[in-house]
Amino acid sequence: MSKKIKSTQKTLSQQDILNRVLVTSIGLFVLLLFLAPLGYMFTTAIKSDEQMSDPDAPPWWPHSPVVINYEGEDLPLYEVPLEGGTRQLAMVEKTRQESLFVDPDNLDGGEIAWEGNWRTLEPVYEPDPKWGNFKVAWQELNVPRLLRNTLIIAVFGTIGAVGSSLFVAYGFSRFDFRGKNVMFMILIATIILPVQATLIPTFILFSRIGWTNTLLPLIVPHYFANAYNVFLLRQYFLQIPRELDEAAMIDGANPLRVLFSVILPNSIPALTAVSLFHFFFAWNDFFTPLVYLAAAPEWWPLSVGLQKFNALYGRQPNLIQTGALITLVIPVVIFFLAQRIFMQGIVFTGVDK
Repeated sequence: MSKKIKSTQKTLSQQDILNRVLVTSIGLFVLLLFLAPLGYMFTTAIKSDEQMSDPDAPPWWPHSPVVINYEGEDLPLYEVPLEGGTRQLAMVEKTRQESLFVDPDNLDGGEIAWEGNWRTLEPVYEPDPKWGNFKVAWQELNVPRLLRNTLIIAVFGTIGAVGSSLFVAYGFSRFDFRGKNVMFMILIATIILPVQATLIPTFILFSRIGWTNTLLPLIVPHYFANAYNVFLLRQYFLQIPRELDEAAMIDGANPLRVLFSVILPNSIPALTAVSLFHFFFAWNDFFTPLVYLAAAPEWWPLSVGLQKFNALYGRQPNLIQTGALITLVIPVVIFFLAQRIFMQGIVFTGVDK
């Protein structure tokens, strides 16, 4: 009986190991699929202009043709099949019927004739990442100025969006007043209102008060709450037991003190999620800055500056990918640093009663 139990436990242990290996393998495979476009984007960013236009160049990693200097001229190397085997030779003269080569290891050995079309030969490449592309993109984009403008828009807009939504969500989740449900439904209904429907009236308003070509239209409106943020925070606040509010009120806390001493400490995941949502939205927003800052390039954020950069270097996709990578660094770092808290806010893990 004891041997049978041990055998069963051993079988279960082996199955558990196999299950873990299978789940881990699937997870790694999905992760590689997810990161594959980013990896290709990175390798493209450090390629040379010549490689981007060379159909024979290796597609996955930056390479450059291997050349040697012969009699003051740079000659490319090719894989040349000879009687003794394939050798890497430098082409001196090329024709369709016969081409002349020299041995890079023995330049004084004379020229070697090879019969055949030289176009059938494979050129020799060596790894050659162009890290200078990042310097070119950094200077041409004027990243410090664009980054300053983007951070001003994203940070101050996030503060206003989260702060205003916090008070509105607190009111809807903790207070009872006449017309509460109707007002909440009206607020949620604004989600289906497209930006294009209010674009012209808001632009006229901001134009008349002199806010165009400034950062104010990109920051101030976020201080009047947002239906998405209010909904997410309200749903989270409803999961916090009211007994905590009542205990604080017994100790003499007013509603504002309850908000800052009870609700906020228990809502860090939700606040983090809402903050990241708005920060990334403001970071990637292209349409609104383009409308209000068209005549003020000194206030352009990264999204608008990158679009102009793409238009100027449309024939150099390696530089375009380099500029895109530069704009991705900060959002990716922020997301990975706050990933755990962010996911907790998404699934709304409340406090158990």
